[in-house]
Amino acid sequence: MEKTWFLYLTAVSLAHCFLACLAMNGSNSTTDQSALLAFKSYITFDHPHHILATNWSSATSVCHWIGVFCSKRHYRVVALNLPNMGIGGTIPPHIGNLSFLSYFNITSNTFHGHLPSELA
Repeated sequence: MEKTWFLYLTAVSLAHCFLACLAMNGSNSTTDQSALLAFKSYITFDHPHHILATNWSSATSVCHWIGVFCSKRHYRVVALNLPNMGIGGTIPPHIGNLSFLSYFNITSNTFHGHLPSELA
């Protein structure tokens, strides 16, 4: 009887931890998506049918967006690689919400203004 009770409590604990981890990853993914969609809203495109205008959509995971790279372990955005994309605009403070971002390349585009302090 004690062994059955122990197994039951272990299974319940593992299920609780699993669900908590899923909820945590979902909110982190949502945070990354919100930050990138805010970044997109500050971008000006060189033509209306630019690839990022249609590819960066809430219909797909940010990890499948062009120029976005996620960690394999946590599925968090770790890199934005957008050189020579024909994009411009300003960089909003929301980009600082990408807490795992370690590489940010927007060279050879037409961004202007200051880098937000949230990137530090």
